[in-house]
Amino acid sequence: MSVAAQSIALRDGLPVWNAEIDDELVCVAVRDETPDVRTFIFAPRTPARFHYLPGQFLTFDVPVDGGSVNRCYTIAATPTRPDRISITVKRQAGGVVSPWLHEHVRPGVALRAVGPMGDFSFVAAPAESYLFLSGGSGITPLMSMTRAHHDLAPEADIVFLHFARTPADIIFRNELASMAQMMPNLRVITVCEADAPGERWGGLRGRVSAAMLALLVPDLPLRMVFDCGPAVFMTAVRTALGALDFDMSRYHEESFDFGTITETPAPAEATAPTATGFAVSFSKSGRSIAVGADQFVLTAARSAGMRLPSSCTKGMCGTCKSRLISGQVDMQHQGGIRQREIDQGMILICCSRPLSDLVIER
Repeated sequence: MSVAAQSIALRDGLPVWNAEIDDELVCVAVRDETPDVRTFIFAPRTPARFHYLPGQFLTFDVPVDGGSVNRCYTIAATPTRPDRISITVKRQAGGVVSPWLHEHVRPGVALRAVGPMGDFSFVAAPAESYLFLSGGSGITPLMSMTRAHHDLAPEADIVFLHFARTPADIIFRNELASMAQMMPNLRVITVCEADAPGERWGGLRGRVSAAMLALLVPDLPLRMVFDCGPAVFMTAVRTALGALDFDMSRYHEESFDFGTITETPAPAEATAPTATGFAVSFSKSGRSIAVGADQFVLTAARSAGMRLPSSCTKGMCGTCKSRLISGQVDMQHQGGIRQREIDQGMILICCSRPLSDLVIER
């Protein structure tokens, strides 16, 4: 593995994958989960064991259209099985990276990845009981956590409530059913919106609501809640919890959209530039915007209606990495960019505030 000497760590005599390490991962298997969801299983090119928290993610450099595109994907595997790592990816209609992965990644294909990153994990919020809420492909971090609980056999009680379009779209359906049989403290509930071709859904139907949560999880106030899914799903969950007067200090969510480009502009009232600001020009698009001295570049760009790639918006994933042609910024990242990239003039626009007028290669 390519790694700075000071960040090398050993565990049981083997190098440990950590946030300071980046290297190629080699695909060793591909598994279909649903008609449009696949799991890609990787091993390190150099023998090593992976070390991460259940629920964390990796950032992949994906070779698309002659260039390299960064995308975040949650680790669906569990660190209790450290020799392999996996991501589970839904093919997004009109997407750039997910179709490429589905069409090109086969056993033997290698991709560079960086990580692990992220703080969405039950390890950071220990509790006696949990509610895992997932919508669609947002199931992956919750699956990692559930697999870890399965292997470690703790006494924590888990209600796993998953929402899918149809029974054909239920990811990890058989494995979850098997784990529920093996784990007396795990209750798996799946809710579908409609039937699938050839299969009538006999379980619960509908979308997440306060009434549904109150019915299915009567001891909800006692549980630590972890939520992951599309933005509209997570909004509905927060609304439902608010209607039930749930203590939101016990609520945790994954905020980026499963490695896809987040393009929804932030509300203008939340991002209006201050009187003291700088001119920021984007060399490729020809756009110029005003960015307040206390604003992040990405926040101001979204407020101005620009469509720029981003995922975590926390300086962790590297998706918004851009070249700073001129000017200076105050960048407070959380591991999403390597020092050699900073030395080469790269910045993360999601966590960079201008200290002067800027020209950015975008």
